[in-house]
Amino acid sequence: MALDLRVNGKPYAVNVEPRRTLLDALRHDCGLTGTKKVCDMGNCGACTVILDGRTVYACLVLAAECENQSVTTIECSDQDEAPWLSALQQAFIDHDAFQCGYCTPGQLMSLSALFSKNSTPDEQAITDAVAGNLCRCGAYRHILKAASAVADAERAKWADP
Repeated sequence: MALDLRVNGKPYAVNVEPRRTLLDALRHDCGLTGTKKVCDMGNCGACTVILDGRTVYACLVLAAECENQSVTTIECSDQDEAPWLSALQQAFIDHDAFQCGYCTPGQLMSLSALFSKNSTPDEQAITDAVAGNLCRCGAYRHILKAASAVADAERAKWADP
């Protein structure tokens, strides 16, 4: 079936089988391999993307369901599509939160969605946002520190001089 997908603000015309997942369409049909295929069962969160403002596991969503919706992946460089992504990416580097890298795209997309809704989340909100993202390296403390650093920097912008 022919689909028109909008990924990271760009149009993609793809031909897929009706059973093709969004994850496979992104990786194979759009050439966007940043979204990781790890468990392929919705257990690990490595394939987390933002679909019309909400996080979804791309391995559990059919590509056909995404037509006429906005899909944002880790490859997004458009500040309008993912305004928090670059700050979070830098914080992951600064706080050694990326380790092996398999979970990193999903972690970043989950956090980007959180920060788009709440620019100064507390530690509980950050923990809740990444609760569905497994890190096999055990970098959870670093991930929380990175996200907290971004929230703290945002709070500092609004603090009284």
